[in-house]
Amino acid sequence: MSIQRINVGKRLSEAVVHGNTVYLAGEVPDDTTKDITGQTEEVLAKIEKLLEQAGSDKSKILSAQIFLPDMKDFAGMNVAWEKWVVPGQTPARATIEAKLASPAYKVEIMCIAAL
Repeated sequence: MSIQRINVGKRLSEAVVHGNTVYLAGEVPDDTTKDITGQTEEVLAKIEKLLEQAGSDKSKILSAQIFLPDMKDFAGMNVAWEKWVVPGQTPARATIEAKLASPAYKVEIMCIAAL
């Protein structure tokens, strides 16, 4: 089976397609001046673009892991998440409190999707 890598960098690929599965790296916002809802919206837009590049879409997300440095942001993150996910097609999901690579990041999201 072939492996397709998308946006290959020195340390990671933003997405890897193997078989009928798309694995996304953890995505973080570029604009860290936004609040949790704004950062989440930006990350979800990046995820949507990567899934499109891989030949998939958000309705095919199988699982998502959401990392928040502070669980007080859970509700604000969910405002963006609930507007974005496809009703009836929500993935298995975990939200984890974790220290992120930069203190300016309020959210990081990692997904696995079907093609």
